[in-house]
Amino acid sequence: MREASIPARQLRQGFAANCPQFTLQMGMVFCVGLTVGTERTVLPLIGAEVFHLRSLTYIASFVVSFGVVKAVLNLVGGRLAERFGRRPPLLAGWLVAIPIPFLVIYAPDWNWVIAANVLLGINQGLAWSMSVNAKIDLVGPVRRGLAMGLDEAGGYGGVAVAALVTGYLGAAFGLRPVPFWFALAVILIALGLGWLLMEETLPYARLEAPARPGQGPSFLEIFALASVRDRTMFALSQAGLVEKFVDGLVWVAYPLYLASRGLPVEQIGTVVFVYGIVWGVGQIGAGQLADRIGRKPPIAVGMVLCGLGVLAVPLVQGWVWWLLAAAVTGGGMALLYPNLVTAVADAARPSWRASGLGVYRFWRDGGYAIGGIFLGFLAAGGGLRASYFGVAGAMFASAGVLIAAMRETRPMPASA
Repeated sequence: MREASIPARQLRQGFAANCPQFTLQMGMVFCVGLTVGTERTVLPLIGAEVFHLRSLTYIASFVVSFGVVKAVLNLVGGRLAERFGRRPPLLAGWLVAIPIPFLVIYAPDWNWVIAANVLLGINQGLAWSMSVNAKIDLVGPVRRGLAMGLDEAGGYGGVAVAALVTGYLGAAFGLRPVPFWFALAVILIALGLGWLLMEETLPYARLEAPARPGQGPSFLEIFALASVRDRTMFALSQAGLVEKFVDGLVWVAYPLYLASRGLPVEQIGTVVFVYGIVWGVGQIGAGQLADRIGRKPPIAVGMVLCGLGVLAVPLVQGWVWWLLAAAVTGGGMALLYPNLVTAVADAARPSWRASGLGVYRFWRDGGYAIGGIFLGFLAAGGGLRASYFGVAGAMFASAGVLIAAMRETRPMPASA
């Protein structure tokens, strides 16, 4: 850990004071997004076309395994970050990722793909969680919304770029192995950047609230508080869980549904790219907006908008219309996604913020697993179209819970 390498007199929160490290963290989270984005276009098609899987539930099993593992690692990672710092878990996350491309490239059956996504869940749970915590540490509370907007923009911008790149690579060279050599290059670059350049950021969090051994809530108390006991954190956690139904739908059902409507791989990749890039880039403005008007309005509007975008997909026909529906869905995600994280960071005390974020991210990414099962259940009963209607309904219901239960969390500037 490099905490000792930063003299206390040099510690100062803010964008300008920490520009090099914040920029490095933006590069790291872009690599995180690129890594998971390599699966967004080609992996469901590998399940259907290479392994000839017909059950959506079985195809979605790779998302379920990813979601369960990532959720648990979010929970564990938050506690590790408070005990050992942000840097060691982040590096561990990238080391674990190295076998992923090889497992997919040489997979003789779908179980290898599920195993690869167990490792991907560990990678994402550690690497992305630590990047989030590092950015929050570096900028301080007043510009937290913008920091989270930039973080999620970088991550989901990477998801979008990888979905587009691998779509074209898959169309030109086949679904395996070339798209996953691209993933391996990204993983090795990220590991090198973290190892050589990342500084420990835990001391910045202690500027807000110095650690006091033996004080503060236990982990079980934090888990209960962030899950159900605090109405605001409950509202945020349930909203985070349900919005992952949408991302799981895009990950699994979009490629299969659009392929069944005759779209080629590169056009499917473009639809997923539009969803991801609108989501990614839009989060910068969404984070700034939340710093000005509060967290609750963008989250609530985003959930409704996202539900409308999902609902539109089975009701329209044609590539251009599907691009527009993807853009609406991505716009809704842009409004809600960074501001959910920001609101949790607001509501948690600095001394246990990493653990509070870990609990929220546990429930949020658990939505991949629950959503994957939900999608399979809906598709088995009513086909792929039914999964879109079910996810849209879940988003509208979750928005209602959030509006009723959440209080505004935006901290007031010191001048106020």
